[in-house]
Amino acid sequence: MDVTGQAVKRARRLISVAAMVVALSAHVGSPNVYFEGNAGPYAVRVIVRAAAVVPGQADITVRVLSGGRPDAVTVVPVYWDPRTAAPPPADTARLVPGDSLLYSAQLWLMTGGSYAVRVTVSGAAGSGMVNVPVQAVATRRLEMGQGMALGLGAIAAFLVIGLITIARAAARESVVPPGEPPAPRNRRHGRIATGIATAGVGIGLFLGRGWWNDVDRAYQRTIYRPTGAHASLGSDGRFLLTLNDAVRDRRWTPFIPDHGHLMHLFLVRSDVGAFAHLHPVPTDSNTFATPLPPLPAGPYRVYADLVHESGFSETVRDSVDLAAPKGEAGDPDDGWWVAPRVIADTVASLGDGATMVWHRGAGPMVVGTDARLEFSVAGPSGKTAELQPYMGMAGHAVIVRDDGEVFVHLHPMGTISWAAQQTFVLRTAADTLAGSVTRKLVGHDAMAHEGGLASNLAFPYSFPSPGSYRIWVQVKRGGRILTAAFSTLVTEPPGRLPATRSGT
Repeated sequence: MDVTGQAVKRARRLISVAAMVVALSAHVGSPNVYFEGNAGPYAVRVIVRAAAVVPGQADITVRVLSGGRPDAVTVVPVYWDPRTAAPPPADTARLVPGDSLLYSAQLWLMTGGSYAVRVTVSGAAGSGMVNVPVQAVATRRLEMGQGMALGLGAIAAFLVIGLITIARAAARESVVPPGEPPAPRNRRHGRIATGIATAGVGIGLFLGRGWWNDVDRAYQRTIYRPTGAHASLGSDGRFLLTLNDAVRDRRWTPFIPDHGHLMHLFLVRSDVGAFAHLHPVPTDSNTFATPLPPLPAGPYRVYADLVHESGFSETVRDSVDLAAPKGEAGDPDDGWWVAPRVIADTVASLGDGATMVWHRGAGPMVVGTDARLEFSVAGPSGKTAELQPYMGMAGHAVIVRDDGEVFVHLHPMGTISWAAQQTFVLRTAADTLAGSVTRKLVGHDAMAHEGGLASNLAFPYSFPSPGSYRIWVQVKRGGRILTAAFSTLVTEPPGRLPATRSGT
């Protein structure tokens, strides 16, 4: 291959290497971040959509749900480490045409790691602020388009040929009086200059190739690799999940409790006919253990949510084959569900005589549209049921696509981790040592940030890809953890060609 072709190939590879995405959600196959809560006197729904590169821009939308029309909505990215530079000036979100309460903005996330998008809303009702945690990490490469490759190749060829031509002309014609032909000596100097320039360009391209390779290797070291996990059964019958932290570096911070637990473990049978939400405890620095409830035997997908002290959230995953467990007592917050013969689309039994209704509306579930999953609970008599706080919230929901490539653990506040959000509330510039924020989190009351309970609960979300989904909603009533299950089919928007199924 000639020098120009090599340059084009190297340029294509560099841009392909440099292009990456920002994974804004710890959950599997569900990259966007959804938050619904209060910014002072204003109720807001915030959606953060993935950027294409790091550094790169993330798209932010803020919908004001109540409190009146504000005078201004601003957003600013706040990096988790207080030892870094101060946050940049806030960007003013602009009204989306045709909607008087929807605002949009774009933010640059300059460094990989954990951020909070700080949303400030101000108006006649006053001013309020809320932090929405997001993760900025490189996760994959993006291919460069053929058109751009050809364009860059043409530019490279033009520059190479131009440089050699200039060197040749400088040695051959620049010393010749105007209008006179070059002497044999000048032509010889031109040929020598052409050879030297060609050799110099070749050496430069060779050294550039080595630089591109160094960039490639450095980039591969920065690609986010989820913490590996191995699920197994101990000799005592307990479920064990062992983490492999070999991919981490010294910038990673310890785990912190989220809703009172270091780990939230989810077991989903491959046919989605059984489900468990458990809370293992650490037995050493890498292994978590828990008794198993009475689940049916079979192959299970394993998901576990973890939160770091930096505010970085991640979901690790594995699979395991379970024999029918004996059914031992575990954590009081553990809950599980085994499929009945009939699973209704909109009404489900909670097992204590109460029922849960999914108010899904008449239209189909469509990829990328605001689903806002709304449910209500009625007691055995059909009247409104009273709910108790379940790990500090009115309820928890888990959504899994039938192939397991989409998983998300939802709260009424959205996809974000409550503990991750609190790290940005509680951390000060003095909190530079591991464990300092964890100590502040201990005993912190989640319900103080969730408001009162009701029999109605909702979860902001948007399905990321088409397919058949199972939704489990968990509430607490009469001291028991109760689980309802629903099924739904999610389709592509009208007019869009069917996409290849993918979890990314």
